[in-house]
Amino acid sequence: MENLARKFLFCCCFILVTFACNLARAQEEEDQHGFSYDENSPRGPAHWGKLKPEWCTCSHGRMQSPIDLPDAKVQVDPSLGKLHRHYKPSNATLINRGHDIMLRWVDDAGYIRINGTLYQLKQCHWHSPTEHAINGKRYDLEAHLVHQSSDGKIAVIGILYKIGRPDPFLSMLEHYIEALADTLEEEEVVGFVDPNQIKFGSKGYYRYIGSLTTPACTEDVLWTIVDKVGTVSRHQVKLIRNAVHDGSKMNARPLQPINNRPILLYTLPVDED
Repeated sequence: MENLARKFLFCCCFILVTFACNLARAQEEEDQHGFSYDENSPRGPAHWGKLKPEWCTCSHGRMQSPIDLPDAKVQVDPSLGKLHRHYKPSNATLINRGHDIMLRWVDDAGYIRINGTLYQLKQCHWHSPTEHAINGKRYDLEAHLVHQSSDGKIAVIGILYKIGRPDPFLSMLEHYIEALADTLEEEEVVGFVDPNQIKFGSKGYYRYIGSLTTPACTEDVLWTIVDKVGTVSRHQVKLIRNAVHDGSKMNARPLQPINNRPILLYTLPVDED
């Protein structure tokens, strides 16, 4: 009887933990003050999964992001095809989420289509240094364009940048980012913003299945990482990092295990390059 009671208690605990994990939101946390990127902090990346029951995937997930994209693991797959964007200008607002600055499109800003599924563009935010690495190398800034399908599936496009010439899209937003930082307000209305002004620089890309890189670390996220590294000025990286006033020099999650996940690469045929 005692063994039966223990088994029953174990099953109940397992069901409760699974239920809590399944309650994890499909979208990233709007208020990101509840965790830290400081690896020495009790709220740091190694502890995210213990801070809230619904964040348990951060610790126990097997398809976590970001990851390294090493040549030795990459499989070239021409069948992926070109990535087609169908974006359009829309009203947008800059939001200070505590650890990053997010540009959220208020109205319909268009979509991308992947494998027949339409993913609507929702927002864009930045991490420094880059969260993803290529052959073990991290760069200076990474932009994430977050999309969501009608049934709640998430697709994120990542663009990596190194220090060099200013990024034109960030140049357009600098005034608003400065205003957000100077006034310490949580939001700054930008007005119409055309996401087509975010330049990819290449039609080639990496593709893998991962997770959100902030709590609740929700998995089954479709990642597309542009294979060409763009440029951003040192001033722009500093501006967007300091604007949140969190006292941290970075907001990038440590690299996560690949765990035998396939990493695909699409490159243009020679006659189209």
